[in-house]
Amino acid sequence: QVQLVESGGDLVQAGGSLRLSCAASGTIFSANRMGWYRQAPGKQRELVASITKSGRTNYADSVKGRFTISTDNRENTVYVQMNSLKPEDTAVYFCNMYFNRDYWGQGTQVTVSS
Repeated sequence: QVQLVESGGDLVQAGGSLRLSCAASGTIFSANRMGWYRQAPGKQRELVASITKSGRTNYADSVKGRFTISTDNRENTVYVQMNSLKPEDTAVYFCNMYFNRDYWGQGTQVTVSS
């Protein structure tokens, strides 16, 4: 059974940076796609950034130029470096990986104070 474990969420001031990490266990296969989503209170879960096995990336318009997604495919680990954080980035961030189906992490809280 694939399990995803996220880390790195924290409370940070506006303008600050955080790096989230997510590691998969329980599989010897490489994920076909990895990504980060977020869900703020009262809002739907939304894509933040994703990256395919071939390295193609996709970012939400709201984070372009501030967030960078990267992976260590050998370790089935995905990261997102978040710079110039804004209060509107406050949300629970979920890791997602697609193997034969989607798998989700438990979420990590990111709070950006103004």
